[in-house]
Amino acid sequence: MSNLAEREAEDVYERQNDPSPVSGSVPDNSYASGTGRIPVQKDDEAMEESPMQPPFSNTDQQLAQDEREAVDRSNILDSDRLRHAQPQTSTGYDEGPTEEDLPAEVKNARY
Repeated sequence: MSNLAEREAEDVYERQNDPSPVSGSVPDNSYASGTGRIPVQKDDEAMEESPMQPPFSNTDQQLAQDEREAVDRSNILDSDRLRHAQPQTSTGYDEGPTEEDLPAEVKNARY
């Protein structure tokens, strides 16, 4: 950790030797182009468009309307059709082959 005198000395050094002090706002429009496949706006021309449009942008009402439109009640299964699946094999649910099901040359292989 530095003490107060070291910090002040560093600040003086930076003020004297920093070749390009940076202000809080640096306009750089060198990248902007109005030609090409994708035109790029300058910083001062960029307009932010707010999605809020009072009084039409009531998000609670919009969310409720979206949910009503998205949920198709005809696709909802009755509770008596859920989670009543029975095992398809005599030993229960099939979890796939085990090591015992591998061929002998694979089981005894040395790598």
